[in-house]
Amino acid sequence: MYDLSARERALALLAQGRSLNSVSRETGISRAAIRSRRHRLHPRHRLHPLPRSATPDPDPHAAGGSYAYLLGLYLGDGCISAHPRSGHYLRIACADAWPGLIRECREAIVSVIPGVGVYGARKQGCTMVTSYSRHWPLLFPEHGPGRKHERRIALESWQQDIVDAHPWEFVRGLIHSDGCRVTNRTTRLVGGEQRRYTYPRYFFTNVSADIRRLYTDTLDRLGVTWTRCTRGGIPFNISVARRASVALMDLHVGPKH
Repeated sequence: MYDLSARERALALLAQGRSLNSVSRETGISRAAIRSRRHRLHPRHRLHPLPRSATPDPDPHAAGGSYAYLLGLYLGDGCISAHPRSGHYLRIACADAWPGLIRECREAIVSVIPGVGVYGARKQGCTMVTSYSRHWPLLFPEHGPGRKHERRIALESWQQDIVDAHPWEFVRGLIHSDGCRVTNRTTRLVGGEQRRYTYPRYFFTNVSADIRRLYTDTLDRLGVTWTRCTRGGIPFNISVARRASVALMDLHVGPKH
C-alpha cells in the first residue's frame, strides 16, 4: 500500500523520537501501519531511538576516527539514496552474525551526526543500519548513480586528511565491511615428511579497483605488507599474511565480532 521510501521515512522519524500521530500526518501512512512496521523489527536487532536534538551541521574532522571508520564501512557495504521529498538515507549492510559490528556502525553514525536517528531494517542474513539526514551526500561525496565499481571513487582532500590522521580506523572499517580474518591451513614437505601448518591471514575483497587502491595505499603508509591474490576464483582479493603485518592488523583491527 505504501512505497518503500515512505515506510523508511516513517521509521527514520520514529527513530528521532517523533510520535505516531506526527509521523502519520507527515508521511500520510496510517498509525496502525506505522505501528505494525515498527514491531516487525526483531527485538535483538532493534536500535533504540535516539532523542531528537537541534545540532549544528556535522563536522567530520571533529568526528575523526569515527568518520574514518564509517567511511570504510560505506565504501565496502554502504549506499546513499534520496528521499522523494528531501534528505537522504545512509544504509550500511551489517551481517547478523556480527552483532558487535551492528553496534559499532550505529555508534559511528551518531558520532558523525550527533542526535541523528538510526534504525535497523531486517533483511535475509543482515541488518541494514539506516539513518536519514540531508547531510549524507556532503559527508560522502563518493555517492553517485550506479554501482561503486562502475564509477570513479576518489577521496576529497579533506577526507584524505582525516584518513591520514586515522588510518587504522579507516582500514578497520574496510575490513569490517568487505574483509575477514581467517586461519589458513596448509602442508609442506619437510625432510621427506608432510607437515601441517596453520597461520592467520587477513583478506579484503572489493570489485572496485579504486577502493582496493585506497586500502592498499593506506596499508603502505602503515608499513603493512600485502599481496594480490585469487581466492575461490575471485581475483579481487588483497591478502595480508606476513607474521609481522598480521600482528599489526590484530593489534589495530582484529576479527569481526
